[in-house]
Amino acid sequence: MLEGAAGLPDAKPSDVSFVDSDAAFKSASSSRAGLLLTHRHIHELRCAQIVVPHPALAMTKVVANFFLRPAAMKGISNLCQIGKDVTFGDHVSIWPFATIDDAAQIGRGTQIYPGVFIGGGTKLGADCLIYPNVTIREGVTIGDRVIIHPGTVIGSDGFGFLQHEGRHHKIPQIGTVVIEDDVELGANVTVDRATFGTTIIRRGTKVDNLVQIAHNVEIGEHNILVAQVGIAGSSRTGHYVVLGGQAGVADHITIGHQVMAAARCGISRDVGDGEIIAGFPAMPHKAWLRSMAALAKLPELRQQLRDIESRLTALRNANSARSTRAKNVPRPVRTAAAPSKRKPKSPRRKGSA
Repeated sequence: MLEGAAGLPDAKPSDVSFVDSDAAFKSASSSRAGLLLTHRHIHELRCAQIVVPHPALAMTKVVANFFLRPAAMKGISNLCQIGKDVTFGDHVSIWPFATIDDAAQIGRGTQIYPGVFIGGGTKLGADCLIYPNVTIREGVTIGDRVIIHPGTVIGSDGFGFLQHEGRHHKIPQIGTVVIEDDVELGANVTVDRATFGTTIIRRGTKVDNLVQIAHNVEIGEHNILVAQVGIAGSSRTGHYVVLGGQAGVADHITIGHQVMAAARCGISRDVGDGEIIAGFPAMPHKAWLRSMAALAKLPELRQQLRDIESRLTALRNANSARSTRAKNVPRPVRTAAAPSKRKPKSPRRKGSA
């Protein structure tokens, strides 16, 4: 009987696990798992196997359907604060100490955990999970099946100021935020409301912890934004973009579809569709690899340069010394030639024998 799920090294006879590549065969051969989801039948293994096209994906579905305990429905707690004209769909759960301001709308099956604040006029779709201490300010729109992890703030003011006469004057941020269906936001993510208009995160995008999305940013569909990514105001990403950890995007930048940016990438120019970039400032990934290879050799190249400079200095010094010695050698004194003692030949007469 199967009672749980685990990775290959930790699996017990009562667990299901998976093998998604031939490279995992060694771990699979020593695993004690009672059932394996595999990409092909492995004759050497004695345990039960189910062959599926995508074992990792099948494993996630098995865990979600059989081993993931859904949170119990709580109804609406008497210890939460509900404003005027708030509407609820069926089967919602509002935990104690949540606050929902006037005219908010909460969709069917949505769960709101303790310490959550929902601002006035905000709309939450169906089957959302809003974990503890999330703040969703006024006028925000959130789609269906959105998951928001603890500490995240949506709809805070964008960072906009004008300097005049030595002071920073705040620019009112009167726009909003729209988060479409099936988006997941990690812990302590910040999504700023637009100055005017809308900050948008389109459907299917997954955002890791500690990501900053500034005002008027538009995130395309099915993006992956890894931890500590920062996107400055009015920038846009296409669909299926991946930004590695701590990548930074300057303001008013457009990133095309299916772009991949490596960790700590600094994007200060527009990026075309399908590009793979790395480094700061961002450059094509292959060029960055060559740069890093050269960078690793800099100490050696520096020493070689020093050796060459030393040799050139020695050659210059040697040439200078030879030139100086040549100038100091005395030249021989030239004297007048002595008169010749030979008698001049007498001229021959014409017709002489």
